[in-house]
Amino acid sequence: MSDSQPTHRSGALTRSIARMKELVRDTMQEAARSTPARLTLIIFSALIAIFTFLLMLPISHVAGEETSFVDALFTAMSAVCVTGLTTVDTATHWSTFGLVVLMFAMKIGGLGVLTLASLLGLSVSRHMGLAQKIITAQETKAEKLAEVGGVLRTIVITATSFELLTFLLITPNLIRRDSDLGTALFNGAFYAISAFNNAGFVPEAGGVEQYVDDPWFSIPVALAVFVGALGFPVILVVVRNLRHPKHWSLHAKLTLSTSAILFVVGFFGILAMEWSNPATLGEHSFGTKILASAFASVMPRSGGLATLDIGNFHPETWLLLDALMFIGGGSGSTGGGIKVTTFALLVLSIIAEARGDRDVEIFHRRIPQETIRQAIAVLVVSAVVIFSATWLMVRLTPFPLDRLLFEVLSAYGTVGLSTGITPALPTSAKYVIIVCMYAGRVGPMTLGAALALRERGRVLRLPAESPTVG
Repeated sequence: MSDSQPTHRSGALTRSIARMKELVRDTMQEAARSTPARLTLIIFSALIAIFTFLLMLPISHVAGEETSFVDALFTAMSAVCVTGLTTVDTATHWSTFGLVVLMFAMKIGGLGVLTLASLLGLSVSRHMGLAQKIITAQETKAEKLAEVGGVLRTIVITATSFELLTFLLITPNLIRRDSDLGTALFNGAFYAISAFNNAGFVPEAGGVEQYVDDPWFSIPVALAVFVGALGFPVILVVVRNLRHPKHWSLHAKLTLSTSAILFVVGFFGILAMEWSNPATLGEHSFGTKILASAFASVMPRSGGLATLDIGNFHPETWLLLDALMFIGGGSGSTGGGIKVTTFALLVLSIIAEARGDRDVEIFHRRIPQETIRQAIAVLVVSAVVIFSATWLMVRLTPFPLDRLLFEVLSAYGTVGLSTGITPALPTSAKYVIIVCMYAGRVGPMTLGAALALRERGRVLRLPAESPTVG
């Protein structure tokens, strides 16, 4: 009798776990089928709440420091949104446990909320339903629903591989510069995760300005940020067809070409405007100027790391960085902003209109009109959010408009660069930046779909008539 009781209890426990898994699976399936955007926001908000709670624990900060709710929420939002803006000094405020929490938050945030939702579904049900594949395809841009499960595994493997490669490239240099082996290894892992996921957090009190003339740090980190900002769809296409560019998708070609152009514009713009600035490039050698300008040109894509003091840049350089941050990274990437493909489509549509072309064409392909409308919608919604947030920041803080606009764009673009005003923001302004980071990472269209109460379908279409434009 005594032997049968544990067996019976074990069987009951197994059945209970199975029923719980089935309930979670059915709940996710129903939520994914009916309101996938809201499911995304729920999971995303839950993650932020969990990491906020963890960062508020006494074990998360060093002795003598206190973490308020708004600072914990701000940091958790910044980490999960892979932004990098901070109201407290990352290196001196957080303990080793707190830094590990930030690493997990950056890693999960980099994988993407919709991707995480589907990974959760995989772990519960061991298979993916149709609705889950549909919402995952939105995040990964998988061309076939049957490929999504494999794409998810490839995403995790690819991201981890790039992070490991970055770790291996920068850690020997960190070991050479730091006498403590454990600290160097930890910082190498932190930087690798922060760089590839475009998070912008720094574990060292000296920041990354100490590496301004160090190519063994700057080049691997900049490459990790650049690749991470391209997006998993582009990475997968390029890796699978590395020797056959003609087989690359239109999305990959458009993202790579536009990213390259933006990098060149940013590089020469920063180099020219800051060349003689004694507070930034002016006192450095020619080689360091080239290295630092290239590094600074990559970071507005969403990297958020800075080997130069952004606060000492000329206002015209801030304006250039504003534009780059507003554009951001690639679709389905760890970057934010309106995305490089959105920007490219808007430019192409303007060129087509100026030429009098009926269609928008690029790389021997025609862009559907509905895609152009989506790009315009993303632009307008983003502009409204940024304008509204900047207006609020002007009302709530004593800082000048150029610095506040830079802060808002950095938050919305999930970049993490700052002119140095973030820790000095009043509590009300911190909440404004928190909302900007949330909206910027989730995306204006996803956020709007999640908040929509109903979808409107129409059978009849009204007669067409064109108003005067311009």
